Amino acid sequence: MLIFRFLIFYLLSLVGVAAVYANDAVVPQTGEKPKPTPTAEAGITFDWVHVDGPYIAMTFDDGPSAKLTPKLLDLLAAHHIKATFFLIGENVAEHPEIVAREVREGHEIANHSWSHPNLAKMSDDGVRGQLRKTEDAIRSAIGNRPTLMRPPYGSISTRQKKWINHEFGYKIVLWDVDPLDWRRPGPNVVCNRIVKNTRAGSIVLAHDIHPGTIEAMPCVLNQLEAKGFKFVTVSELIAMETPIPPKPSPTPKSTTRKSTAPSPTPHN
Repeated sequence: MLIFRFLIFYLLSLVGVAAVYANDAVVPQTGEKPKPTPTAEAGITFDWVHVDGPYIAMTFDDGPSAKLTPKLLDLLAAHHIKATFFLIGENVAEHPEIVAREVREGHEIANHSWSHPNLAKMSDDGVRGQLRKTEDAIRSAIGNRPTLMRPPYGSISTRQKKWINHEFGYKIVLWDVDPLDWRRPGPNVVCNRIVKNTRAGSIVLAHDIHPGTIEAMPCVLNQLEAKGFKFVTVSELIAMETPIPPKPSPTPKSTTRKSTAPSPTPHN
């Protein structure tokens, strides 16, 4: 009898354990979709910024140029516009006085590598050396380190973005407006491409090492101002970021069937 009771107790225990595991495996049906996991690049990479207002950021790569950058700075000053300059370290070391002028006139300075290689094809140590050497040159020229970087050609892996952000604290800045001015299509084409494609929150890419780009800038700035755009640095634009509102749910279609019966004839 004692053995029989023990077997019954043992079987009941097994049933209870199985019930617990079964309950743990049940997914509660709340009717809500799971919240999406934030992307690994959220807050790290920016090519456009959602903002409330007509704010945009003009950016210029590959300088400073001894001949062309001062002309651009004169034009920006005449328009009271602040821009962001993504600088090549070799050029910073050669023309620190131009970098100092950029900062003095309220522009933002950012890291664009030392010699413009394709970072995605380099080792971590190679990338680290490119960024560190440029950062040191910028610090020597203006006394401060940059907080933004742009990979040459926009070529960079997701893994590189993560460790660069972790190690240097840089935000990775790309663009959403590219006039392909490096192909030198002519000032009018450069102007038309920028003006046509710029929207609120745009990060506009251009280069202050090509004469045609500098020639295009009066047209670009005049037309963008005429459209009501306001110019800020990239860091200022990022600081203005607002959440993108969710898309409204589609209105369900009515299931009421229309009558096919003829309308009654009105009496005179």
